[in-house]
Amino acid sequence: MHNRYRSSLPSGEDRVVDQESAALAGAGWEVERFERLSDQIPGLPLAQKLAIPARVVWNPSAARELSRTIESFRPDIVHVHNVYPLLSPSVLQACRNRAPVVVTFHNYRPICPTGELFRAGSRCTDCVGRVPVAAVRHGCYRGSTIATAPLAVASLVQRRLWRSVPSAYVFLSAAQRQLFSTVGLPGERCFVKGNLVHPSVGTTPTESVVAYVGRLDERKGVRLLMDAWDRCQAADEGGPLRLVVAGAGPLEPLVQSWAEQHSNVEFLGLLGREDCSTLMQRARAVVVPSTYDEPFGLVVAESMAAGTPPIAPAHGAFPELISDGVDGVLFPSGDADALSGLLTRVGRNPAWFDGLGRAAKRTHARRFAPEHNVAELVDIYRFAIDHPVGIGRTPELVTAGSA
Repeated sequence: MHNRYRSSLPSGEDRVVDQESAALAGAGWEVERFERLSDQIPGLPLAQKLAIPARVVWNPSAARELSRTIESFRPDIVHVHNVYPLLSPSVLQACRNRAPVVVTFHNYRPICPTGELFRAGSRCTDCVGRVPVAAVRHGCYRGSTIATAPLAVASLVQRRLWRSVPSAYVFLSAAQRQLFSTVGLPGERCFVKGNLVHPSVGTTPTESVVAYVGRLDERKGVRLLMDAWDRCQAADEGGPLRLVVAGAGPLEPLVQSWAEQHSNVEFLGLLGREDCSTLMQRARAVVVPSTYDEPFGLVVAESMAAGTPPIAPAHGAFPELISDGVDGVLFPSGDADALSGLLTRVGRNPAWFDGLGRAAKRTHARRFAPEHNVAELVDIYRFAIDHPVGIGRTPELVTAGSA
């Protein structure tokens, strides 16, 4: 079950849901997709658009349709991903007494109305463990108190459902799980499982390139990267190294203008997945300068899959993904000088980074390859089926079941 994001700004969550569903089907499970598309919102009648803020809190029509789907499909497990804005946690209530529920938290929505723990250019935990008045006061969602209010109400009134309905919770990192500690989720039902990432296909010769691949917004650290690159070049230490940026988002005009002023910066805009993979293979390093607490850091794992070492800040999930100096490099959070020094090192010591890339490829095979990831997920399904919440009977899990 998943509410897909706008296709104009592709989401890692959508990609993870697609890949996980396909991998489960490939492993012999029968998978039914129950989805809503945010792309449909602009085409809705005005009355339905005006009803969306209320339905963020509770959407009875989504719950009714899900109830019918469950009765028809009779799943062993209902796996819930994103429920905003067109599903809402009413779908959790629809699952009660019908099937065990597994929830993957891809962001921080139950503890932060925006789901990001990020405000005014820096990490923010003002609403964690508190009534989310601060979020409304600051207009954290789209800069609007009116737009933020329904999300704040939803995060407050729906916590009981998040605590009482799911039979298992999946966090993408231990760091993310720790931030959810104030919600009061039963610890014995909480699991940490990173995202599935397919190995890269083909080989592309490595060039003297550092790549950034991702959304162009404040929380992804794009300004930090531009600052670090300028410092590197000002010291005349960049050498032949080039920076290639791929992505789209609110800061795209700024990034494009900045790139045009630098002969050694190339801006490619939004790329498809295959082109992103090729770019990562070309690069000697992939920089992930996020300034917020990434729940996982999908680009880090994708970089490793391409055999390219990631450069990332030492906060959030990154220290769990990267062994510093072994299969990637960490730098102090928000430190433009430290990042500038690492960019300089990529140009000066390419052999060392090539060695990190080979180790990164091995890390991917060990931790993020599809077969291992699906086995972890099935173990969580088995737990949820063996220890259901609010289910009168325990269904039998067979080798090829339905999910």
